[in-house]
Amino acid sequence: MTNAGELRRRTAELLAAYPPATTDRLDFLRARFDAGLAWVHYPEGLGGLGAPRSLQAVVDEDLAAAGAPDNDPRRIGIGLGMAAPTVLRYGTDEQKARFLRPLWTGEEVWCQLFSEPGAGSDLAALGTRAVRDGEDWVVDGQKVWTSSAHLARWAILIARTDPDAPKHAGITYFICDMTDPGVEVRPLRQITGEAEFNEVFLTGVRIPDRHRLGEVGDGWRVAQTTLMNERVSIGGMRLPREGGMIGPVAKTWRERPDLRTHDLHQRLLKLWVEAEVSRLTAERLRQQLNAGQPGYEGSGMKLAFARLNQEISGLEVELRGEEGLLYDDWTMRRPELVDFTGRDAGYRYLRSKGNSIEGGTSEVLLNIVAERVLGLPAEPRTDKDVPWKDLAR
Repeated sequence: MTNAGELRRRTAELLAAYPPATTDRLDFLRARFDAGLAWVHYPEGLGGLGAPRSLQAVVDEDLAAAGAPDNDPRRIGIGLGMAAPTVLRYGTDEQKARFLRPLWTGEEVWCQLFSEPGAGSDLAALGTRAVRDGEDWVVDGQKVWTSSAHLARWAILIARTDPDAPKHAGITYFICDMTDPGVEVRPLRQITGEAEFNEVFLTGVRIPDRHRLGEVGDGWRVAQTTLMNERVSIGGMRLPREGGMIGPVAKTWRERPDLRTHDLHQRLLKLWVEAEVSRLTAERLRQQLNAGQPGYEGSGMKLAFARLNQEISGLEVELRGEEGLLYDDWTMRRPELVDFTGRDAGYRYLRSKGNSIEGGTSEVLLNIVAERVLGLPAEPRTDKDVPWKDLAR
């Protein structure tokens, strides 16, 4: 069993062989992966050592103290938080060996081709088709709200392979090469002026069957692994006290006593406590992850994340008064990541509106929490056993 002492020894050996000050960043990251220190709970040969997940902090702490580069996790968050756990659980040995290393080092960016114009909240109603043609699948359809599609080399994709089956049963999960012919990425300009999201058109895209994850028709079950990890990665991110959206508001409150009112003080206190409770709950959720796969509790954390961000950013705009209405830059650009705390209050207020949509709408997550966490009776679903081709659209 690998313990903290063993991990520190391995980390010291890595630093001695590849001094961060004189080693190329990518070379260091590749060496770290090969040493099993990327994600220590993954199997040996796949960036890990089969160690408890909780011991990752030991490695990260020693590497940070030595000034070692990280893999820019915010830029490759979809790959790290969603694609990697799904590939690890359902991928073949060949797929794991091919995809996990460049995913972790950031050499290959990933995106998620799930939502569609007619199947957002009701994801299982998706209509993108994949038809078998020899050793390939030919995919036609449209996806939307695709973060990082303009940067991505690979995408996790779900498509309908059996229109005669009920909507949850006729879906298959694929890995799509975003550089293949027939893949077209178009920017979607948002209320912030940026286009971090995209719509993706798939026209006759050929995906080899060796890039299928899981069994044919079992894509919904595979997608649940992705979605549960997505919600944990959004709502359960590690933050210091006053990390995230509450930090800039608290900083303004301390530095600008001229803006304070009794009402704003009471609201800030309430939101500060809720943000701290949410942060500590996320820490507990991560500890639960050490023992196994993420559960539906991540849906509750993602719900709290969206509500808090919107309420906190609204309070910040009110606190700043006329200054809160200012917006720094409406330039159309396609950013590599979302920077909540590095922009101004106006950006945070506008961008947080998307938090209750991305990663599962708050309405859908409320149903998940009610039914699968609290055990309340499920809502009637008249379309559950109806073939997809017979559903009203």
